Amino acid sequence: MQLKRLVVLTIILIGFFACKEDNSAEVAYEKELSEIVEEEKILEFGFDINNYIVKRDTIQQGDSFGEILQRNNIGYPDIFQIAEVTKDTFDIRRLHPGKPYTLLFSKESEKDSLPRPETFIYQTDPIKYVVINLKDSIYAYTNKKPVTYVEKTATGIIESSISSTLEDKGLSQKLAYKMADEIYAWTIDFRRLQKGDRFKVIYTDKYIDDTIYAGVHNVKAAYFEHNGDSLYAFQFETDSIKGIVDYFNEDAKNLRRAFLKAPVQFSRISSRYNLKRRIAFYGNKVRPHKGTDFAAAIGTPIMATANGTVTESTRRGGNGKYVKIRHNDTYSTQYLHMSKQAVKKGQFVKQGDIIGYVGMTGNTGGPHVCYRFWKNGQQVDPFKQKLPEAKPISDSLKVKFLEHIKPVKQRLDNIFFLEAEPIEPENTITQDLTIDL
Repeated sequence: MQLKRLVVLTIILIGFFACKEDNSAEVAYEKELSEIVEEEKILEFGFDINNYIVKRDTIQQGDSFGEILQRNNIGYPDIFQIAEVTKDTFDIRRLHPGKPYTLLFSKESEKDSLPRPETFIYQTDPIKYVVINLKDSIYAYTNKKPVTYVEKTATGIIESSISSTLEDKGLSQKLAYKMADEIYAWTIDFRRLQKGDRFKVIYTDKYIDDTIYAGVHNVKAAYFEHNGDSLYAFQFETDSIKGIVDYFNEDAKNLRRAFLKAPVQFSRISSRYNLKRRIAFYGNKVRPHKGTDFAAAIGTPIMATANGTVTESTRRGGNGKYVKIRHNDTYSTQYLHMSKQAVKKGQFVKQGDIIGYVGMTGNTGGPHVCYRFWKNGQQVDPFKQKLPEAKPISDSLKVKFLEHIKPVKQRLDNIFFLEAEPIEPENTITQDLTIDL
C-alpha cells in the first residue's frame, strides 16, 4: 500500500515538474518572439510606421494646407483651430510644391467611412521635418532625421578630366567641385589637367537614416600631383565662433584667395564685364555692362564669394531682387536678379554660404546672376584684379595646425594609388567607418 502511494506521488511530481519545464519553454518562446517583433519596428519620423495606415504624397502646385486636410475629411472649423494652435511652430502658408508630406491614420480608421488622419508630417528638406498632431490635443514640433557621417578615402589617375575619372570610379561629382572650386581653385587650373595627374582624398559622405545617401559632406584632406608638383591640402578651422574653415598646405599656407571665382556652381559666363558693350536692340548704342553674368537654372543656389556682412537685401528697379555684401574697407560684391534672397541686412556670411537663388527679377532676358565687384567704391572686373590671399593662419594656431595634420598627412601618404586597369568602382574606395551622429 505504501509502495502504491509512493508510485502515485512520484507520477504527480514528475507531471508537476514537466508542466513547469513546459511553461518555462513557453515563456522563453514568447520572450524571444516579443524580441523579434521589437526588432521589426519600422521607425520613421519618430513613429513606428507598422502601427499606422500611411499615406504619402507631395505638395502640388496650388495645394494649401487646408485643402490637403479637407481632402482627408477634416473640416474647416478644425483646420482653422489647427492653424491657430500651431502657427508659432509652423506657418501653414509655407508649403512648397514638390515637397513630400505624410499622413498617419489609425488602423482602426479602416472601419470608418470617412477616416481622418491623426498626424500630418511635412518635410521642409531631406533632413528637417514638421510634425502636427491632429488628434485630441493639437500641437506641432520640428525635428531632424538622424544623420550619419562615414569617412572614406579615394584615389584617381586622370585620363581626360577629373569629372570623367570620378564617374568611372562611381564617385560623386561633388568631389570634383570641392577640389576644383573650394580647395585648389587658385593653385590648379582644372581645365588644363594632364594625363597622368593623380590625386588622393580623405572625405566624409553623409547618410540620412543610415541608408539614404545625401552626398559628400566635406573633404578632410587631399593630395594632388600636377605638373610635377605635389600639392597637399588640409582642412582646419581658424575661427570657431564664426565657423570659418580653410584649407592649408603642409607649411600652413592658405590655399585659397579671399574670393571664390564664381558665385554659382557648374555655370557658364554668358556676359562679361564690358564698358564698351553695344546692344543691337538699343540701336547698337554703347551700354556698359559692369557685371559678370553667370547663366544658371532658376532656383540654383547663389553663394557669397567671400566672408562679409550683408549691407543690402532688397529689390530695386532693373536689379530686381539682390544682395550686397561688404567684405572689408576695400571690397564689396553684389548679386542681382535673384528669385529670392536667403539672408537679411546686417547678417554675417561666410564664403560659400547660400545667400539667394537664381531668378529673372528686374531687367533680364534669361535666368542668371549678375555678379558685380566693387573695389574702393568703383565697379571693376573681378577677373582682372590681383585678388588678395585669404587671411593667413595666426601664429598662435600654427603650432596647433601642424600637430593636427601629422596623423592626417601620414594616413594620406599611406594611401596607395590603384594603377591596375580596369578597376571596379567599389575597389577604388577604402572605407573607414567613423560615425558621428
